[in-house]
Amino acid sequence: MRRSTLLLSFAAAAVLAGSTAGIAAEWGLKEGTPDLKSAGSLVVGPDGILFVGDAKSAAVFAIATGDNSGKAKGVQHKIDGLNGKVAAALGTAVADVKINDLAVNSSSGNVYVSVSQGSGADATPAVVRADAKGNVSKLALEKVAFSKVALPNPPEDKLVKRGRRSRNARDDSITDLAYIDGRVIVSGLTSSASPSTIHEIAFPFVATDSGSSVEIYHGAHGKREDYSAIRTFVPFNINGKPNLLAAYVCTPLVRFPLDSLKSGEKTRGTTVAELGNRNRPLDMIVYEKDGKDFLLLINSARGVMKIGTEAVASADITERINGTAGQSYETVSELKNVVQLDRLDDGHAVVLVQTDAGQNLRTIPLP
Repeated sequence: MRRSTLLLSFAAAAVLAGSTAGIAAEWGLKEGTPDLKSAGSLVVGPDGILFVGDAKSAAVFAIATGDNSGKAKGVQHKIDGLNGKVAAALGTAVADVKINDLAVNSSSGNVYVSVSQGSGADATPAVVRADAKGNVSKLALEKVAFSKVALPNPPEDKLVKRGRRSRNARDDSITDLAYIDGRVIVSGLTSSASPSTIHEIAFPFVATDSGSSVEIYHGAHGKREDYSAIRTFVPFNINGKPNLLAAYVCTPLVRFPLDSLKSGEKTRGTTVAELGNRNRPLDMIVYEKDGKDFLLLINSARGVMKIGTEAVASADITERINGTAGQSYETVSELKNVVQLDRLDDGHAVVLVQTDAGQNLRTIPLP
């Protein structure tokens, strides 16, 4: 019996290896060890390939995870103290772990989190996977199939003091990622005179474009701006055409038609909502419910917003705003202290909730 079990295990491993090799060949991935300097924004693309934004390197990595089968629908994540389990998987103290982002594989329902282990210049990156059974394990990053693309013209990796605050603009070279129809979309800053930028990178990776500088009208400030990075964005079809809906600090929501983004040129977005100042957007998804499209936006100071999209094609804020304006929204009162989220399936999302005891991973119904 044991010999049969071993033979089946070897056979399964061989099938998995063959599958991974085929995926690697199709997407131009080569075996090696990704030289990650940081792990931030995440998104899962085709065939379970995980895209990792490395802001320190100003580069995006595509990593084959072998996680390309299963079923997300019906997966119920319920892990108390995920940060503690992540620390255990990495062999470190929970105080040394910071979870930076969360992404769901919509094929399997597995969750990936990017992690900084330690702090400051000595922090090391890691990626950890939580599966549908509650197992938490470190994603191996040695001898894996991967590819890498570097972003041009990144900000200098240097801490600069402004008033009472110090800031390293390199940390914002990548602020969010999405995968759309064979392209990886990247938001962040460059070192150009108009630093806020969106890159469209064809996948498999060959090279990147120089990026499109983006400008917005910030209603709360009453002026045009091109220096603040998009904090989070989501692809959204408007009248059959792909757009990005992007949220900025303090909190304008801006629409960018994808066909308006031209490499090496500047594009002005359309501000469709002002959602209140003194606030930092953290994460956003789009979903359909009762025949209508909604955004779910989590924020540092304003909880979880369920935002309607009925007027998103026509709204255009061009004058100073006191308070809020544009798209209607409601605060989802039952969702408190949510710091990360991603969509799981048509009716559910996965959230990371901050509590006094730690960070809890949960599957929730979309409100």
